[in-house]
Amino acid sequence: MPPPLKAVLADDEKSLCVHLKNLLQQAWPELQICAEARNGVEALEMIEKHHPDIAFLDIKMPGMSGMEVARRAADMCRIVFITAYDQFAVQAFENEAVDYLLKPVEPERLARTIQRLKERFEKRDLDPAPIQAVLKSLQGRLAAAAPPPYLKWIKVPDRQSLRLIAVEEICCFQAQDKYTVVQTEREEFLIRKPIKELVDELDPQTFWQIHRSTIVNAAWIDKISTSLTGSYVLTLKRRPGTFTVSRGYRDRFKSM
Repeated sequence: MPPPLKAVLADDEKSLCVHLKNLLQQAWPELQICAEARNGVEALEMIEKHHPDIAFLDIKMPGMSGMEVARRAADMCRIVFITAYDQFAVQAFENEAVDYLLKPVEPERLARTIQRLKERFEKRDLDPAPIQAVLKSLQGRLAAAAPPPYLKWIKVPDRQSLRLIAVEEICCFQAQDKYTVVQTEREEFLIRKPIKELVDELDPQTFWQIHRSTIVNAAWIDKISTSLTGSYVLTLKRRPGTFTVSRGYRDRFKSM
């Protein structure tokens, strides 16, 4: 019986690395995870030290990107990229026949990737194309297809772990003391990122600041009315209460 395959995991976000490790242990228990890296430099060191069969590399890591690690380690192991790019951009991976996992990693997608990896190792089909040429082409495709640099999800604490909440599920953000309240249809979470930072990281076409302490998801606005003092008042879908638009943010609503 051949020895079990070995893998190195590399992601600078510890919670996502733990998530992937747990999924791999469930779906591929015979895979030996020999090291976990927190950045690109450490990932390359772990690959050179442990000689894994597979390296799961986050594309965006401090120190050295996953793409750069792949260029240096392509002859040492099979590469699986972990990416936060959206579905449009990941066509670049598919066009180059490169293994990838889209964040947040889902069991169904991981299962397909595992099946492909197993088949390739069984057939010894470990280098389907000149890898350096593939990486160069892939980097160009990603640059052309890169999405706007807006947040796709928000990390929120949930008991002893972290959850990823897709931004479209969030109806509003409200400042509260040193925290920001993230409100979905049924839940509320506290994060430390201030409103002034979120304004720059959220898509302004979707998320409207209506007060220095409040951002609302425009898709969740149910009704816009005018108070007796002339202020605009918003009601959100399936959320109790109202939100008053402060004087400095009224212009957006005047033409409606």
